[in-house]
Amino acid sequence: MFKEFRDFAIKGNMIDLAIGVIIGAAFGAIVSSIVEDIFMPIIGLILGGIDFSNLFIVLSNPNDLPVPSLAVAQAAGIATLNIGLFINAVVKFTIIAIVLFMVVKGINSMKREAAKDPAPAAPSAEEVLLTEIRDALRAQNAAKP
Repeated sequence: MFKEFRDFAIKGNMIDLAIGVIIGAAFGAIVSSIVEDIFMPIIGLILGGIDFSNLFIVLSNPNDLPVPSLAVAQAAGIATLNIGLFINAVVKFTIIAIVLFMVVKGINSMKREAAKDPAPAAPSAEEVLLTEIRDALRAQNAAKP
């Protein structure tokens, strides 16, 4: 069983998958930073200074505490509907989906190009023999006066 697992883990596809997951996680962190630190503040500024990371609706506040921010609500255990965090997640997903679509589209177009231009097939044994016969007949006809 150990040998089978080792063979499975060492196969190229398994290693490719592991590399893809690591790169994907790093890419996800970059996209998160772009969305949270660049896109959403700009969109919030355009929409009148809205801070999307702090956009929430209080569902229940049993002690009627003031809730100036999401962090305060979460620390007090107040139930909230975190609309801004959901919007951030949707924007992140959209960016990742667009990038992955473009990557897959590029890979597919490269595969199609490779399929269009296959290497010419080597002539069959019959074709080679017929070519030799043709060349011999031409040489024989050229030698006649």
